[in-house]
Amino acid sequence: MYNKFLVEKIIKNGLIEDMNYGDTTTDILIDDDSISEALMIAKEDGVIAGLPIAEAVFQLLDQDIEFYPIKKDGDRVKKGDHIARIKGNTKNILKGERLSLNLIQRMSGIASKAREYADLVGEYNTRVVDTRKTTPGLRMLEKYAVRVGGCYNHRFNLSDAVMIKDNHIKAVGGIKEAVERTRENIPHTMKIEVEVTCLGELKEALEARSDIIMLDNMDIETMKEAVEITNDRAILEASGNIKIERLKSIAEIGVHVISVGALTHSVNAMDISLIIVK
Repeated sequence: MYNKFLVEKIIKNGLIEDMNYGDTTTDILIDDDSISEALMIAKEDGVIAGLPIAEAVFQLLDQDIEFYPIKKDGDRVKKGDHIARIKGNTKNILKGERLSLNLIQRMSGIASKAREYADLVGEYNTRVVDTRKTTPGLRMLEKYAVRVGGCYNHRFNLSDAVMIKDNHIKAVGGIKEAVERTRENIPHTMKIEVEVTCLGELKEALEARSDIIMLDNMDIETMKEAVEITNDRAILEASGNIKIERLKSIAEIGVHVISVGALTHSVNAMDISLIIVK
């Protein structure tokens, strides 16, 4: 799911950023023993992701705050739906309000976009995956939200797997040399992915026995030919300029994976509010 220790670190950093010397307004206006009840409410349609993260914000501030999810991660919601109910110390609810909303809104926006993409390729044997184009410090949460929405994760960081891209190839002098040098130095459990931009490079990558081949910025006809040439000798990943309008056409030709940076790098946060009701 996600690493709770890293989540706690993200939340602590967020709280320090938002109130390094406390909450001036709340500390002045609200009595220490004030108790309130609040609702998280969807202000637009979408897919919810991040409820356990929002709860963790309040729990880190005050373990006595009660957080009751009304929906669960992965649920579709409509505008006006109640998502969660929170009860506890008013000061601490208000202090956690912005961070909890920032995180759940960002994650729900990603999950909503991921669900849109996943639904489009549901009838094909093709995975839509994310990239490393994530918000610094929030990658783990954003990649979790991608999975909640029904898509999949690419590598989490540069240590996860080998991805030999154009600049690597230029630096060492060719695909064959890059793959051979890499294979000599990685564990047997690690796969090698190579980025190619034309069918000639595809054939080079196949001859070098690459495990995964990324078809970078190719048109549909060229990718279709690449699928035929490869004949399942490697996993094929379509990448670059993947607009949602092209998604189904790319899945139809038989590539195994479609990587989409837009799942995380330019998604709109879902509008969610927190209202004190009692």
